[in-house]
Amino acid sequence: MREVVQSLEESRIREVANEGLGRSDVLKFWFGESDEVTPDFIREAAIASLQHGETFYAHNLGLPELRHAIAGYMHGLHPQQHTDAWFDHIAVTSGGVNGLMVAVQALVDAGDEVVLVTPVWPNLVAQPRILGAQVRTVPLVADAQGAWRLDMDALLAAITPGTRLLVVNAPNNPTGWTLTREEQATILAHCRRTGTWILADEVYERLYYAGDTANGAAPSFLDVAEPEDRLIVTHSFSKSFLMTGWRLGWLVLPPSLTHAVGKLIEFNTSCAPVFVQRAATVALQRTEEVTPALVAHLKTCRDTLVPLLADVPGVSVATPRGGMYAFFHIDGHDECLPLAKRLVREAGLGLAPGSAFGGEASGWLRWCFASRDVGRLGEGVERLRGWLKG
Repeated sequence: MREVVQSLEESRIREVANEGLGRSDVLKFWFGESDEVTPDFIREAAIASLQHGETFYAHNLGLPELRHAIAGYMHGLHPQQHTDAWFDHIAVTSGGVNGLMVAVQALVDAGDEVVLVTPVWPNLVAQPRILGAQVRTVPLVADAQGAWRLDMDALLAAITPGTRLLVVNAPNNPTGWTLTREEQATILAHCRRTGTWILADEVYERLYYAGDTANGAAPSFLDVAEPEDRLIVTHSFSKSFLMTGWRLGWLVLPPSLTHAVGKLIEFNTSCAPVFVQRAATVALQRTEEVTPALVAHLKTCRDTLVPLLADVPGVSVATPRGGMYAFFHIDGHDECLPLAKRLVREAGLGLAPGSAFGGEASGWLRWCFASRDVGRLGEGVERLRGWLKG
């Protein structure tokens, strides 16, 4: 086995979750998904597809009907292009993570330099390393109130003509940090000068609460880019459509790459299942029945949890502008992996350790607030408060 594969770290989130296996009394906020079931009409579309016998291969790039639906959806969010042009920018993938991997495979050779903004979901760091790239990280910086910000000068200094790819996730998992449109324009202009590709993980684009954009979504690189810029944007049905287990996503990429990416999809997964694509098509056609209510509920969850956490002595936490996580630090508890395990065993509280997302977050904990029952969030905080009191 290749050394780089042997050296990959196992998920520290699952390591914590294993502490709670078989325990029904644990309040589980460790994984990045809502506990709400996918809406009935989306599930029914998949069932209807199966009942019609749609159990065969599809086009590598996705069903034309789904690609057109995605094109219309993206045009609604980012209307700088005509809808018809969007179709040629779309490749359907078997989940957002598959889309990210396909994008990295398309762009990165062994030995290439890849720059990442961290802390970040660990798969984003692992993927270029698996391909033999040299990964450099530029950490966000946390202030005393628990808010994270980008050191733009440090990022631009890290991106040189020798940098093949910049990977950035905003809204960010785990911190909730988001880029401004001005920051995106600055980064894009710099990467144009250096010839660097940008891979933007924007799967949390719709989970945005600041209300300072015309479409209600987080700022996107697509709003400042030209069609043939060296930019690939990753999206997923997981978060905004309550479809984590369906494993379906898409890439927005320059049309000059679309055919080649289709070949890579063939070598990775061949295609996404037809019945899942049918469900996703219906989800997009009826987006307004799912996403706005979900975002409103998540904002209620956020606005319930964060003040309660901030009221716990020793806790530093900021209100995230996007995503579905509260990221916080507890004074005197800098070893977050053993802390998270103890919280499971001794308090029945399941959180993700910050060290899963990078060394700069090793003293932090991530709390997924996507809970159907808002009361569970308050109960979790009381368990934390009681445990800290001893």
